[in-house]
Amino acid sequence: VKLLESGGGLVQAGGSLKLSCAQSGGTFSSYAMGWFRQAPGKEHEFVAAISYSGNHTYYSDSVKGRFTISRDNAKNTVYLQMNSLKREDTAVYSCIATMLSGYAYWGQGTQVTVSS
Repeated sequence: VKLLESGGGLVQAGGSLKLSCAQSGGTFSSYAMGWFRQAPGKEHEFVAAISYSGNHTYYSDSVKGRFTISRDNAKNTVYLQMNSLKREDTAVYSCIATMLSGYAYWGQGTQVTVSS
């Protein structure tokens, strides 16, 4: 299983970005998908997750109401729509694919930088 993130970049505070994570290998609909982020000098932080079917979503308090996670099982892709971005959202964003067993695959990450 390989995960490839895209869509990161530099954006002004208040702006929006949409991240994508395309999975190759495995059966995409068999994995719960999620996004984590890591800012310089900080621990990995959970951002959002979505169930296998997409019927259930979960968000950290820091992004709830601003970010939306979605998935397209026909395209083997999970998305993270990020609105009202803040400087503190600056981080490397990585997607994760988790099997029912708990085993997880990680992507390499994509940099998101929010300027004031």
